[in-house]
Amino acid sequence: MDEVPDAGFAAGSAEAGAAASAANGVADARHWPLAERPGFLARRMHQIHVSLFAERCAAFRVTPLQYSLLSLLRDLEEADQTTLASAVALDRTTTTGALKRLAARGLVSRTTSSYDRRAQVCRLTEAGAALHGAMEPAARAAHALTVEALTASEQDTLARLLRRVIAGHEHRRGQPDIV
Repeated sequence: MDEVPDAGFAAGSAEAGAAASAANGVADARHWPLAERPGFLARRMHQIHVSLFAERCAAFRVTPLQYSLLSLLRDLEEADQTTLASAVALDRTTTTGALKRLAARGLVSRTTSSYDRRAQVCRLTEAGAALHGAMEPAARAAHALTVEALTASEQDTLARLLRRVIAGHEHRRGQPDIV
């Protein structure tokens, strides 16, 4: 396998210095290629994954967000919309819209909570469980294809590092710009 050059994230690199200068509000005239910017790389990887997911899962007419909600409901059996929104790291309005679309297709049931009349409790229907089971191999294939250029060890490392980055920003949850 070909060695991928270091993207320049190491401490002490010119890019790390440029990032530190930018973080301190100091303009840095050094060139900073897109291929060395973590945010750009994360967005590109997301684009690639969404494209692969769409190719593999088009027949099911389910978006990646909807698939995540179906997966959560399969695992949890039932959950209120606020819990689901938090679990998929999206706002309640977006999550509720996705759940309403799934309910309109008969894949999810939404009922008023007996404990809190303001809350909607969601469950996977038999049709939803069947669809999730039918599409799971295609969704897993999309995930595998997203990282197929990496060895199994590198895939584990990537997932571990992504979880670490996300955990490092957990304190920002609930702020207007991050869910």
